[in-house]
Amino acid sequence: ATGRGWDEWRALIDQAGLRDAGHTAIAAWVASEHGVDGWWAQSVTVGYERIVGLRLPGQMADGTFTANIGRTFDAALDLDLDAARTLLLEAREDLFPTMTTVLRSRPTSKSLRLAFDEGSALITPEVTAAGRLKITVAHEKLPSPQAVELWKAYWREWFDALAAG
Repeated sequence: ATGRGWDEWRALIDQAGLRDAGHTAIAAWVASEHGVDGWWAQSVTVGYERIVGLRLPGQMADGTFTANIGRTFDAALDLDLDAARTLLLEAREDLFPTMTTVLRSRPTSKSLRLAFDEGSALITPEVTAAGRLKITVAHEKLPSPQAVELWKAYWREWFDALAAG
């Protein structure tokens, strides 16, 4: 979509002397000097950072990591979108018995942001076209790739418990 491959982008960014300029500066340069749309400029920058070893998979520009996971539930779960939000809001202590959570979004928001002892999670329930409930979780501000794997395991168990009722 940018008209260039990774080898070419790496060479161009290195030739411009931007390796240590930081994510924002590289993305701005890609956009302004090469006419690449903002979203694609970000993608080029993240790809470059990974190629040259400045960023690990799942690592954000601030050095933290994000765990992304989701599950689509059968209609047998018997939750619609409002019921899913209500469950997340009213039963937080039961859903997350080993930790304290703090709501960081409005209760009526499409996605609910909960702060945890380690990071925060953006939990998004949605109803699919087939009438099934899909819940996605983006758990942000994790300190390491190991924490990502631990939290992904936690969220898998959490989804299993939700499915079990």
